[in-house]
Amino acid sequence: MGIIADGSVKVLLAVAYTIGAEPLGHQLGVDAWLMVVCGVALLIGGGIEIGYVRSRSVRTYTRLMVAYDSGWVLATLAGLLLAWQGHSAAGEVWIGYQAAAPIVLAALLVAATPMPTGTDTPAEDSAH
Repeated sequence: MGIIADGSVKVLLAVAYTIGAEPLGHQLGVDAWLMVVCGVALLIGGGIEIGYVRSRSVRTYTRLMVAYDSGWVLATLAGLLLAWQGHSAAGEVWIGYQAAAPIVLAALLVAATPMPTGTDTPAEDSAH
């Protein structure tokens, strides 16, 4: 269930970032086009994450989600540090990570070896 929830959160953020591109971008100090690009990246990443749930192992998903979330924490901390120092790039660092990381996650998930039958639990089985 966690894998589907993780992908669903990305899809929901994609919708929010795209619909609210102008006001959110203004609040974060980034151009609206970057918010839209981020939304598209999150939509792709979340969609692929949900779509591969039956063919990739929980181990593969767990490793990729830990790496993604660890990077998100670091990007958030870097963005906050820049904001506290008055740098205008703070929002770009944070949204930039969110624009790039879902595509990397999706590419690694697609490239991951499909789960051989009987060797590991498919992500779908652990979601029920």
